[in-house]
Amino acid sequence: MANEILEKYGTDVKELTLIPSGGGVFEVIKNSDLIFSKKSLDRFPDDGEVMNLIESG
Repeated sequence: MANEILEKYGTDVKELTLIPSGGGVFEVIKNSDLIFSKKSLDRFPDDGEVMNLIESG
């Protein structure tokens, strides 16, 4: 997913941080806003879902 973001946005991305975690936590935060949480939704994102969320906000 990080590669997909960097390939699409290149140098427009100011910061991209991956933080390994345990316990089934997978969260995506954009500009301090939580835009996807596997823990809250109890599922992984569908293909393209995170990219759509990044682009829509």
